[in-house]
Amino acid sequence: MSQSLMTALRASAAHLPESLIVKAFKHGFGKPGLIPLWAGEGDIPTPAFICEAASAALTRGETFYMPNRGIPPLREAIARYHTRLFGRSFSADEFFVTGGGMQAVQLAVQMIAGAGDEVVVPGPAWPNFRGALECNGAKAVTVPMSFGRNGWQLDLDALFRSVTPRTKAIVINSPSNPTGWTASEAELRAILDFTRAKGLWIIADEIYMRFFYGADGKPGGLAPSFQTLRTTTDRIVFAQTFSKNWAMTGWRIGWLQAPAELGQVIENLVQYNTSGVAPFMQAGAIAALEDGETFATDQIARAAEGRRIVTAALAANNAARYVPPQGAFYAFFGVDGFDDSLDVTFRMIDEANVGLAPGVAFGPEGAAFLRLCFLRDPVQVADAMSRVSGWLKTAK
Repeated sequence: MSQSLMTALRASAAHLPESLIVKAFKHGFGKPGLIPLWAGEGDIPTPAFICEAASAALTRGETFYMPNRGIPPLREAIARYHTRLFGRSFSADEFFVTGGGMQAVQLAVQMIAGAGDEVVVPGPAWPNFRGALECNGAKAVTVPMSFGRNGWQLDLDALFRSVTPRTKAIVINSPSNPTGWTASEAELRAILDFTRAKGLWIIADEIYMRFFYGADGKPGGLAPSFQTLRTTTDRIVFAQTFSKNWAMTGWRIGWLQAPAELGQVIENLVQYNTSGVAPFMQAGAIAALEDGETFATDQIARAAEGRRIVTAALAANNAARYVPPQGAFYAFFGVDGFDDSLDVTFRMIDEANVGLAPGVAFGPEGAAFLRLCFLRDPVQVADAMSRVSGWLKTAK
């Protein structure tokens, strides 16, 4: 693009950084024999019962405009799903169907923060948080997390000190992408108390809440959640997705949970952004919620086995900086002597035929780390770790 065209664009769009995860993906995509562990998805396609529900809806002619908030049967199914998870009643009026978890984040930002506003984000962090904020003219204020023998830790005092008169919200992604850090109930309560006192919003990304591991590395139920602490008047919005639990990453369907009184605002934003999600996709999503519990449980068990394999392999490398994550399905690790994660990522693709995500994609706090998704066939995860270990022994 010519410079004159670039200068004619809105600065917040023209200056958005390229995703370094996507850059790694493009570098290695289609490479024969490559094991792709760079993206936050598994290797199992969407199960047949979900696809069949969507296909049946197409056959019935469900291809017309639908309510911007999502079809009532899906919103009711989402409410029932939350009731099953948390053991208390939820209303369909709290839930709004979106084009994936990313659009849920975008809608939250569009409601809460704009030009001149700040939103606090602990880092390393999924880069799309910053992207959503900067697209809307807001500023992401990063609070660096620390890495030590107990893994990644968030200093709550530093988090609270980062709040200024311009701050509108705090983003809490727990369990975290990429680090696997998982907030304790006490930490969540402290953050909620602080935001109540300051009149701030919380943008809660609890997408990985079911990928939570006990001390023995086995699935340990739900991660601590704001859902069990909040009241109906708290300023919390939740981004959620069908992508992870039910292998629906390519479908781009999720939901935003917000106080019901914001319904008209959210409906308006959906109308002016996308006008809604295709009805046949929503039919598939209903099937996922109503008939997909066994599949979701299997996904979680698969992730736990991948975590075990990766942990064993990295524990055998004395130069590896790694603590098994409490949650999510990523290993976020560093290796002594390899501090340029983008360079290592490209070399690993070219020389070991394994695709990882560079830690620098998640902010400077992660620049010396690499992210590996272990929600895959255990045999493939073991092969990938053998390749990574072999490469680290010979690379300079």
